[in-house]
Amino acid sequence: MSNRVAENEAFLRNLYRKGPFQGHAFCVNAISVPLLELGDYTVREGPIERWVPWVVENYERQVRMLEAVGDDSVPVARLGTGTQLYAAAFGCPVHEYEDTNPCALPMVRTAQEADALVEPTIEGSRQLSRVIELGHLVQEALGPDASLGPCDVQSGFDTASLIWNKEQFILAMIDEPEAVHRLVGKCAHLLKAFLMRLREEFPRLSPCHCPAAWSPPELGPWLSNDECGAFGNAHFKQFMLPELIDLAETFGGLGMHCCADAEHQFPLFRRIPNLYGFNRVAGKQGWDTLLEHFDGPGAPVHVLGFMGEDQMMRLIDRATEGTRFVFVHDTGDAEEGRRWYARMRQVSPRTD
Repeated sequence: MSNRVAENEAFLRNLYRKGPFQGHAFCVNAISVPLLELGDYTVREGPIERWVPWVVENYERQVRMLEAVGDDSVPVARLGTGTQLYAAAFGCPVHEYEDTNPCALPMVRTAQEADALVEPTIEGSRQLSRVIELGHLVQEALGPDASLGPCDVQSGFDTASLIWNKEQFILAMIDEPEAVHRLVGKCAHLLKAFLMRLREEFPRLSPCHCPAAWSPPELGPWLSNDECGAFGNAHFKQFMLPELIDLAETFGGLGMHCCADAEHQFPLFRRIPNLYGFNRVAGKQGWDTLLEHFDGPGAPVHVLGFMGEDQMMRLIDRATEGTRFVFVHDTGDAEEGRRWYARMRQVSPRTD
């Protein structure tokens, strides 16, 4: 591990732990080789070794970017997959596209079909087993000091909404809620077991799921919670919030990505114990609503990408003392990355 990586790990740990403020984090993310070029390794056939160079090349791009820019990032070897991972483990067929990542197709339309589904084991799931297999091969190739990054992580509820045809699923939430609870419970139980297994197998796995940034491995998992935007508060409290609270209590905290228009759920997100990190996309109301709900020392660290400099500076300017940011800037040009990092560091100098 280089001195710069060790320094950045310490800097980011302090930021997440809400230690003495040393500046916000600005991470330059090297644009990676997309999964589409090889196909999702949990879907395609063939020896898993075929995907090792893909993960290694993307990791080495990040190493070279850090060496050239000297930013706040920690290189991560990401075991990326599509969103279909857990639904496919339950038996959902998967559709592959030419121009985007694969997706799971629903396989359940009735409560009886949902109840008939058997929760898979990790060893019995080709998809989940291949994630673990690839992780070990990548760790062997890069050495024990290299940080791995997670595969896709969907909440149990979001997985259930892929398995169960969406129209019938929504009706069942009203007419047969216990059947929905049972399927969500199976999906949530599998996810929790898999997250525990990943933690056991890969002690240096960064939990940050989205965007592409490092977070300390000892923190809780980080998942996508996207379906919540389609439902009201009552259904969120009934079907989704219990799982998020359980994960946070099990692992000592939770990080979360949300790409839905879900401002109406933000007050309920605050019920999640130690919601330590939060990423969301702009949505229809833009970025500023973040600080209406999550601001100050008790707020999660905002880990944000896919935005321009003006918006980053606006959030920094509007945030009250104690609010922490990790901004991620994607580029394939090291010189452009250096200029971006220098401009942002003028706004928030690093003092460690």
